[in-house]
Amino acid sequence: DGAAKVYVQDRMREAGPELWAWLKDGAHFYVCGDAKRMARDVEEALVEISAKAGQMSDAAAKDFIAELKATGRYQAD
Repeated sequence: DGAAKVYVQDRMREAGPELWAWLKDGAHFYVCGDAKRMARDVEEALVEISAKAGQMSDAAAKDFIAELKATGRYQAD
């Protein structure tokens, strides 16, 4: 609660290096909520975090996220 809106993806970016470390070490990632907007924005943030913290291109980061999805480690409802 506060004057400024804070979104899930904002918090993810704040904890980007730690989130990346978890994913790199095998963590699973679940997104629950508005599939049309929030889930898309969260995935975009996850790609940004993966590219930056994982020191990879955007294309490689998107491939990493696709692999998480393919192996059931990234799930959105």
